[in-house]
Amino acid sequence: MSKKKKKAKKNKGLKAFNRKNLQKYIIEIFRTNPKQSYNYKQIAKHLNISDEQTRKLIVSILDTLLEQEKIEEVYTGKYIYKSVGAYISGVVDMTSHGTAYIVSDDIVDDVFISQSNLNHALNGDEVKVYLFARRKKKSPQGEVVEIVKRAKTTFVGTVEISKNFAFHIVDNKKMPYDIFIPLSKLNKVSNGQKAIAQITDWPAKAKNPIGEIVEVIGTPGEHEVEMHSIMAEFELQFKFPERISADAENIDAIICKEEIAKRRDFRHITTFTIDPIDAKDFDDALSFKKLENGNLEIGVHIADVTHYVDTEGIIEEEAYKRGTSVYLVDRVVPMLPERLSNFICSLRPNEEKLTYSAVFEINEKAEILNQWFGRTVINSDRRFTYEEVQEIIETESGEYNNEISILNDLAQKLRKKRFVSGSISFDRIEVRFNIDENGHPLSVYFKESKEAHKLIEEFMLLANKKVAEKIQKYGSGTQSKTFVYRIHDEPDISKLSNLSEFIKRFGYSIKINNNKAISESLNRLLYNVKGKNEQNVIEQLTIRTMAKAEYSTDNIGHYGLSFEHYTHFTSPIRRYPDMMVHRLLTKYLNGENSVNKSEYSKMCKHTSEMERRAAMAERASIKYKQVEFMQDKLGEIYDGIISGVTDWGIYVEIEENKIEGMVPLKDMDDDFYSYDEKNMCITGRIHRKKYVIGDRVKIQIVKTNLQKKQLDFILA
Repeated sequence: MSKKKKKAKKNKGLKAFNRKNLQKYIIEIFRTNPKQSYNYKQIAKHLNISDEQTRKLIVSILDTLLEQEKIEEVYTGKYIYKSVGAYISGVVDMTSHGTAYIVSDDIVDDVFISQSNLNHALNGDEVKVYLFARRKKKSPQGEVVEIVKRAKTTFVGTVEISKNFAFHIVDNKKMPYDIFIPLSKLNKVSNGQKAIAQITDWPAKAKNPIGEIVEVIGTPGEHEVEMHSIMAEFELQFKFPERISADAENIDAIICKEEIAKRRDFRHITTFTIDPIDAKDFDDALSFKKLENGNLEIGVHIADVTHYVDTEGIIEEEAYKRGTSVYLVDRVVPMLPERLSNFICSLRPNEEKLTYSAVFEINEKAEILNQWFGRTVINSDRRFTYEEVQEIIETESGEYNNEISILNDLAQKLRKKRFVSGSISFDRIEVRFNIDENGHPLSVYFKESKEAHKLIEEFMLLANKKVAEKIQKYGSGTQSKTFVYRIHDEPDISKLSNLSEFIKRFGYSIKINNNKAISESLNRLLYNVKGKNEQNVIEQLTIRTMAKAEYSTDNIGHYGLSFEHYTHFTSPIRRYPDMMVHRLLTKYLNGENSVNKSEYSKMCKHTSEMERRAAMAERASIKYKQVEFMQDKLGEIYDGIISGVTDWGIYVEIEENKIEGMVPLKDMDDDFYSYDEKNMCITGRIHRKKYVIGDRVKIQIVKTNLQKKQLDFILA
């Protein structure tokens, strides 16, 4: 559930707002003073903002609010609220209890909505809300008066059939209603099967929505059924329609001489790919050439997907709809048909391939002296796995040892420069499974990011950064051309303050007096927790203080990387925004005019949403396998660390395998416990025993629920 946001504190040398939160505070000023006009200086004074950077941000936000028609300009630089009464718009964030909060850009605090006042609004719906008169020191409350846009109308669940009717029991914990299914709308589903139901009607006075079964998935517990269910839960496509695959089969893979003649030729320059051992789509390669002046020419070559995908074709339409490839625990569900992703566009060794490249002249200090962007043709000499390259780096021997050694040295220098300028190092622990042929998890292991991974990462970051910088230089005066940026807003200062207080119990600290101090101390923290029992908990909490990265036509920079300009250019096989970037780069290199910003803003919003869904599906598949892995371990006792505290229980992460479960408060029968949100703990009313995030405990596994992807523990 969304947490209430804290009031703004006085700014004492630190930029206390990121763009998103600052916009909310500005709207709040206008909304609570609807007859008063303000200029940017008055707003800055109202919020105790004195630094020039944030004052410029206020000007930018006022322009945005004017464009959104939330304010109007009464005369130059002076604005007044465009009143809509006591109504706000927002998105429903449902709790597991059936109540909800409305997350809105129109108000600082989230608005509480009781179940009776939701009026059939569901999680994720865009709604219009009437605000009740606010009582002193009380959170704002309201009632949903209009559902502007449904987030979804199809739900995955299990069908229960009785003599005269049936119900669809929805898997999603944030859907508090079962769906009533008339027997005539079962569409051959059997009792107990997993299926997808669509809501078709919801009469005003009916408690439950009415629906029909639109797809039968299969028997619960079967691996393929569960993976399909996860994709369907997030409304992601599991397979390609036959017409899409057939269209892909008709694409001509032969590269003609006329096409090669249009491109810069890298076929005779040393080139190789470095990818995971099980990868099938190789969308990036590095070329290496020593120049006569002693410098190096390093090419970052990316699969030229847009050469093969017609903007008006059905493959393009499908790629945009999907937005991204989805990485489940045991497979990749690709954005493009396999003929494109794994064959035509994949930069396979000893095959001529069409690429889009960023080529850099670079000296031994990793300084970029010259750069070039354009379409190319390559022939990769070797396909490396990360493990092979890591062995070459560690043993200083093997095929292309000299080239890999030099590239690794340059990557380390680029990385060092990045951190000096304020980039933050998030090397999270990633849980992976060894899975048998039936999809059953045999063991858990952790994915580590080593030098081989970081070598590729740095050159991809370099290409993405330099492409964005190149586009930023186009345009007349201050009016840059419309482009797709990968942006990451600054962190919320109140969240950083909470993190600072929390980590003190482990003996750590961070400085939050300015942006440079924040990044330096966060990097120090993330380095110091490596290998410690509390590593995963602290890393997770640190990430939660950060804003979410997304795609946007408004460039506000990338805080986490400390880049003023950044985009996604390097993975068009698996990300649609990279295809957008390739096409825009082509237009602007050819001197064409800027594209429609509004249209591309909508595309950015859609692809950001699809990326979010894909990430949730990946997490759900991992969680499912974690629960499945623990099914035969009931009764066993493990050392754990408290990773979360709520008013219904404490979450505990098992130290040896990073698998998380919950100890329900109702099962802690040694006392009556109350939840303290501010201090992230629960405390016994009688014995005053306290359980805080980060505490070490012993737990016993007492229940596994695959359908809910849930593990229940008791304290041992």
